[in-house]
Parts: sequence; C-alpha cells; structure tokens
Amino acid sequence: MTGRISLDTNVVIGLFRHDQRILGIIASHSTICLPVPVVAELLYAARNSFRVTDNLKTHNDFIDACAILNITKETADRYSMLRLLLKRKGKPIPENDLWIASLCLEKGVPLCSEDAHFDGIDGLVIISP
Repeated sequence: MTGRISLDTNVVIGLFRHDQRILGIIASHSTICLPVPVVAELLYAARNSFRVTDNLKTHNDFIDACAILNITKETADRYSMLRLLLKRKGKPIPENDLWIASLCLEKGVPLCSEDAHFDGIDGLVIISP
C-alpha cells in the first residue's frame, strides 16, 4: 500500500458507482484526501439529486472517512500564480479545478482525476483511472 492520494469529484462519483478501476486505485493507498472544493461539489450533487436524504448520508459518510485538504493563505498564493501561468499559456481551467490543483501541489498529494486539463500543470502528479 502506498501513501496519500487526492480524489477529484468525477473519481468519487465513479467510486460510488463501483467502478473497478477506481476501487483498485483507492485500495492501494493508505490515506484518501479530498480537497475542500471536491467536498462542496459532492454536497451540491447530493442536494441536487432526486434522493437527497440518501445521497447526503452516503456523501457525508464518505467525506467523514477522508482527510480534508483545506484552503490556506499559501493555497491562495499558489492559486494566483497557477491561474496567471495558465492564463498566459492560453490554457485556463475551471475555477474549482484551480483550487484542487493548488491544494494538491501545496500538500504534495497526487490527484486522481479523469480531467485531461490537469495534465498541463507542471509539478502536479496525476493518476488516471
């Protein structure tokens, strides 16, 4: 078993759907981390569903079992530099994904995501399911 891994929202949803590729990746890591924007997206998804009560319980139980990567002033500084760099490259990414990448870079945690736009971020270790 290896160390920590951070999950993007699309990977958590795949986990909830019992995607075997994702289950295998998660099983090989000792600590599962969630950047706080992923927590917000998961709670939104639960509240925006047809099974709000059940999904909120499932999502909250999962969130509570993970280590949360919280935003700090250092994260905000890293975010501002990353956003400017990507703008100058002509390769902006969605706002929440900027926060997710900034947190993973700050904490030195690999990110498991299905989003290809993370590949353009120098220093960010990506694990694709």
